[in-house]
Amino acid sequence: MQDDGSDVVVTGTRIVRDGFQAPTPLTVVSEAEIQNSSPTNNLADFINQIPSVAGSTRPANSRLAISSGLAGINALNLRALGEIRTLVLLDGRRTVASSVTGLVDINTFPQALVKSVEIVTGGASAAYGSDAVAGVVNFVLDKKYEGLKVTADSGITSRGDGNNYSFSVAGGTSFGSEGRGHVLLSAELAHRDGIFAVDRDWNFTGRVRMTNPANATGLVNNGQPQYLIRTPVGVANATPGGIILNSSGGVANRLRGLYFGPGGSVNQFQYGAFNSPALGGTNAPSLTQGGDWQLNDSGRRIGLDADDDRRGVFGRVSYELADWISVFAEGAYNWQKTLFNAGPNVSTTTTLRGDNAYLINTLGASRLAGITSVTIGTTAADLPYRQNNSSRDVQRYALGAEGDFQWFGNKAIWNVYGQYGEMNAHEQLRNIMNTTRMANANDAVFAPAGNALGVAAGTIVCRSTLTAPTNGCLPLNRLGIGVADPAAVDYVLGDPYRDQKLKQTVAGANLSVTPFSTWAGPVSVAVGGEYRREEVSGSVPAEFRTGWSVGNFLPTFGSYNVKEAYLETVVPLGAGVEFNGAVRGTDYSTSGYVTTWKAGATWQPIEDIRFRVTRSRDIRAPNLNELFASGTSRTNTLTDPRDGRTGVTFRETTTGNPNLRPEKADSTSVGVILQPRFVPGFSLSVDGFLIELKDAIGQFFAQDIINRCYEGRQEFCAAFEKDPTGDRELFFRASPFNFAQQRVRGIDIDATYRLPMERLFAGSDDNLTLHGLATRYIDNITNSGVPGNIPVDIVGQNGGGGLPKWIYRASATYDADAFAITATGRGISSGTYGNNYIVCSTDCPVGRPAAIVSQFPTIDNNDISGAFYFDLNLTTKIDVGGEAKGEVFFNVTNLFDADPILLPETGLAANSTYSDLLGRAFRVGIRLRTR
Repeated sequence: MQDDGSDVVVTGTRIVRDGFQAPTPLTVVSEAEIQNSSPTNNLADFINQIPSVAGSTRPANSRLAISSGLAGINALNLRALGEIRTLVLLDGRRTVASSVTGLVDINTFPQALVKSVEIVTGGASAAYGSDAVAGVVNFVLDKKYEGLKVTADSGITSRGDGNNYSFSVAGGTSFGSEGRGHVLLSAELAHRDGIFAVDRDWNFTGRVRMTNPANATGLVNNGQPQYLIRTPVGVANATPGGIILNSSGGVANRLRGLYFGPGGSVNQFQYGAFNSPALGGTNAPSLTQGGDWQLNDSGRRIGLDADDDRRGVFGRVSYELADWISVFAEGAYNWQKTLFNAGPNVSTTTTLRGDNAYLINTLGASRLAGITSVTIGTTAADLPYRQNNSSRDVQRYALGAEGDFQWFGNKAIWNVYGQYGEMNAHEQLRNIMNTTRMANANDAVFAPAGNALGVAAGTIVCRSTLTAPTNGCLPLNRLGIGVADPAAVDYVLGDPYRDQKLKQTVAGANLSVTPFSTWAGPVSVAVGGEYRREEVSGSVPAEFRTGWSVGNFLPTFGSYNVKEAYLETVVPLGAGVEFNGAVRGTDYSTSGYVTTWKAGATWQPIEDIRFRVTRSRDIRAPNLNELFASGTSRTNTLTDPRDGRTGVTFRETTTGNPNLRPEKADSTSVGVILQPRFVPGFSLSVDGFLIELKDAIGQFFAQDIINRCYEGRQEFCAAFEKDPTGDRELFFRASPFNFAQQRVRGIDIDATYRLPMERLFAGSDDNLTLHGLATRYIDNITNSGVPGNIPVDIVGQNGGGGLPKWIYRASATYDADAFAITATGRGISSGTYGNNYIVCSTDCPVGRPAAIVSQFPTIDNNDISGAFYFDLNLTTKIDVGGEAKGEVFFNVTNLFDADPILLPETGLAANSTYSDLLGRAFRVGIRLRTR
């Protein structure tokens, strides 16, 4: 960061000294790069293209974050170590989180004033405190901007959806005697239309992983794989109007396969030649190859992108009271509201008794003779899709003073500040099933004569109202499309919500000084301290705390404070060697005292080459959610290893653990920077990194819990049971603990070549800039510490939860007086669906114990393609008179309309974290500035 052109603070160190280059790797993204390459009007979408930023939370991949409050957030993830292990700063200071898990939402920053983004890819806890395990991302504002700038843009996809626009204005000016004062203001708004249904061809290929009926458990020693990749395959256990999966009474399951269409029409589902589980078994097929494989609509009635509205204002005023002191005040307010399709109200466990009135009316009494009950699966076309419709506002206020003075004959730089931040979230869900009301509404019967309701005999009513006439139940027809009573739909659905408030109070002081010099050069020292308090509180109406298919919110209450002090120094050792070391003492009110440190050095034997190395001890303290969560729940599906069934529905509840300790990480980075004089304008840096995390806070979730139970570990079997609400098949309990270890290793490559065209064409003022970034991930291994559980490296896994081997981005910019052109290529390497699979077709391993089969199942095809996207940005510079400057720009993202990374799954069959889901998109806009 730079205020007066002389003193530069580089993220990753607290030392302020001209010419100092920290040993920690640093990537700096300039304002020009952002403007020339940003694919959208949201800065986070550009930062997420940086290869060292991997696995971030974005609106596109958080559509199912129904109960966590994360939907709509843009939170950065360095090294795929988790967003909670990446420290995000605004002008070198912390900012209040946008979620109880501590994630900072980039949407809350004044994007019109960001002049650069600095990414430190290495541990920085000694310099900045907790959370900087994977590194630091610092958004630097142009605090001394003079003039006025306005930006407006609008965009749309080539399919005609995803309409978006944004507008921002920012201005700054000096005031007072000799211009000692400065005021800075900005305001911005942005909107993006949601895409609430999938019409992209890539989602309907029908390439799906199926359980092999001949070896469903993986324990049949016939040499066949447990899983098969087949096409065309679709869901067979749920249809838009419902399908009978099982029937009891008489010949077992004799009604299986009857499905209901428009107006309650009765049809026979055509199962394909290959089904999983096999046709005729106890459990109905959940997948079928061929036949009516396209009848299920769950791959269409899901969202691709969120509807998003953002507004924000920022203000800063500063005044130089004397040569050695300036005072400043800052204030910011940001508001965001999102709406996302979280998928249909799917159910595969709805049971109707044999005397259900709608069942009798639809199938007829003769067909139901002897039937006592049926189980149906439905994607509930008559019910509206579930929605995330959350809103949040974030406020941040700061007061401080800063300046410099002479000490020990050198300039000393200092600052003190106090800061308060507050986040208010309204986590709103819509169209969520109330399990009790749904059960009552499903249980519809013909009213007998003389009933307590006083209705005519034969009227369809809820069975429950015959004994509780005032319970308000309205019967719901689940058998068909266009058959449900809208009033009954309103009765069974509700809109649960939770209000949460986060507060952050920070006070800090920093001093950087060069007290003396040795024979090798000046020795610099930085010292400082910080106090921080984090609080969470909330409220949930009693009616929304339990009894819903998802949500079941509980308010979280808790707080902690932390006091810390640090010392950092830079000591030249001669012969081009410079040492950089730091130590920080931190005292948490919840977990006690911990020390972090950093030791690094740079060596520049000649002007062309510089070596750097850093070793650090870093920490991450447990966040408010991990410590104090009263309980959150989620629903999803899993594969049951006990019988090989896929799509088994479950409900899961997580609570906090106040006894958690800070995570500890040992990080090492070794690198070299080449800037050969014989190739002017060329720079290459290569850095290897290793992060070893221990006492990592983690927890086992549903799939892991049931897998460990299947392996014979009874403590995991005790963590789940049949869902007592009956809404899902299974119910799981989970809480975090300090038990895991994680190892992340890789190599970063950053190359830049700047060529003034005057070298080729005399008198030309044009410039060509080539810039390439790539990260080769080598290891990302988590060890749960559970005996018998073999850790798996997720690097090279392009399926869910994995990390590609290579993530890369390269751009070429030609900048002339009248125009600029930027072409960008970005992508990831090909990989596997899951690194735990053993690939085989006819000679698969046999005789393996259940624990090994569960962890390392067999599959006949494990290949997943990578992705490559090409973007193009054209900017024309326009004359707007005087000193003012103007630009008109046109941006095309994914110019060749490349598909996302496709996965062999139903529903959304793509990797939404590393893919472009929308396809080709266009954006046009204008930028104006007075100076």
